[in-house]
Amino acid sequence: MAAKSGSNGGMQVDTDLVRELAEMLNDTGLSEIEVEDGDRKIRVSRTMTAVAAPVVAAPVAATPAAAPAAAAPAPAAESAPAVAANALKSPMVGTAYLTPEPDAAPFVSVGQQVKAGDTVMIIEAMKVMNPIVAPNSGTVTAIYVESGQPVEFDQPLMVIA
Repeated sequence: MAAKSGSNGGMQVDTDLVRELAEMLNDTGLSEIEVEDGDRKIRVSRTMTAVAAPVVAAPVAATPAAAPAAAAPAPAAESAPAVAANALKSPMVGTAYLTPEPDAAPFVSVGQQVKAGDTVMIIEAMKVMNPIVAPNSGTVTAIYVESGQPVEFDQPLMVIA
């Protein structure tokens, strides 16, 4: 399946399968995929890089002294809110959706009361929509992801206290 033996004893790679697996990586947001067929194995992986949120620069005054003040986004990164220890974490790698449909209202919002078992978001993994439910009743106090954002396994998603 993943490779074919050549007449010289070397391995011939099934390039169609490699392309299909690479496309699956792009579609699912995964960083690695591995397929085994007996003693043959193929692994396709890609390097994931973190994308910084766009920085909106304040209008620069006409004086040259104002320019260094606009180039100081580092303190903003340090002041990011701390993630609560009891945060609901992603059970899988995929894409988080806070709404059931693109134009629909979100499942939950900060300050909203939820009951244990209520759907609070969806994570799409390999074209399957997986509902993420509230593990306990309480109030949504923080949401750490945006709709359409890729998420990793065990990444904090929200806090229900």
